[in-house]
Amino acid sequence: MPGASRPLSPFLIYRWQITMFLSIVHRGTGLMLSLGAVALSVWLLALASGPAAFADAQAVYGSTWFKLPLVAWTFCFCLHLTNGIRHLFWDAGIGFDRSTIQASGWTVVLVTLVATAAFSLLVIV
Repeated sequence: MPGASRPLSPFLIYRWQITMFLSIVHRGTGLMLSLGAVALSVWLLALASGPAAFADAQAVYGSTWFKLPLVAWTFCFCLHLTNGIRHLFWDAGIGFDRSTIQASGWTVVLVTLVATAAFSLLVIV
């Protein structure tokens, strides 16, 4: 059909906004938090299994290289929490004007970075 217009994909129509970014990252952080829950479960099972199993788990979880996943899970937790609080306000009908949406989105990013840095100092030190 010559001359027929076809629908375009959304990424061709809309320019990226903070809400799009946070929506995608919120899903990814939820997935990473699920993996963190598995790691926490393994650690708790080792704790319940006795001193030998706990020592083995602690050797891995307390190692230097494992600090990177801990910092990553801290970032995921902080972003998921702050963005979830933002969505609770939206569920109550608060904060839907354009300037508030932009400001709350950047606030989520800023609070996440500050909280991750603060909690990561506890892991690194």
